[in-house]
Amino acid sequence: MEEIQQEVHKAYEVIQNGGIILYPTDTVWGLGCDANNSAAIKKIFDLKKRAESKSMIVLVNGDRMLHQIFKEIPEVAWQILECSDKPTTLILDHPKNVAKEIIAADDSLGIRIVTDPFCFKLIERMKSPLVSTSANVSGDVTPRTFQEINPIILEGVDYVVNLHQDRKASPPSTIIKLTTDSKVTIIRK
Repeated sequence: MEEIQQEVHKAYEVIQNGGIILYPTDTVWGLGCDANNSAAIKKIFDLKKRAESKSMIVLVNGDRMLHQIFKEIPEVAWQILECSDKPTTLILDHPKNVAKEIIAADDSLGIRIVTDPFCFKLIERMKSPLVSTSANVSGDVTPRTFQEINPIILEGVDYVVNLHQDRKASPPSTIIKLTTDSKVTIIRK
């Protein structure tokens, strides 16, 4: 647990200074920064060589932060989260209190409540959502292990979290889009 705390402290310092981190999530390795820092978000888009028209998701550590980002959360969202037995990303409408660069053109944002202890504690320390996008150059396959991460990504981040580098990634999260009128679309199972 002390190892996690040390990594949280180091990652937090980098993020507070506008940096981007490479870190293990409850699914795959991710690139992240403060969801309210436009300059850091732009660094991630540039590093991934990703079109800024493509949105990214954010990670939160619980219901309270979810309510800080969305005024309206459809009841079905809570039912999905309660019944889900694997990490699930929900795409919800009309986010607020995050940088405009991560909001999709249709005014939606993908969000996942984390279970990974490192991510949970980092978000708790930040008191802000954490951007999360897979640690690959846009168009490349998502790396399943730390060793598969492209050197361009490794060299382009400000900090690499020193946890779980020997662990194989879990499958990517399920992605479900929910509109405020409760229309449900499964994007990825």
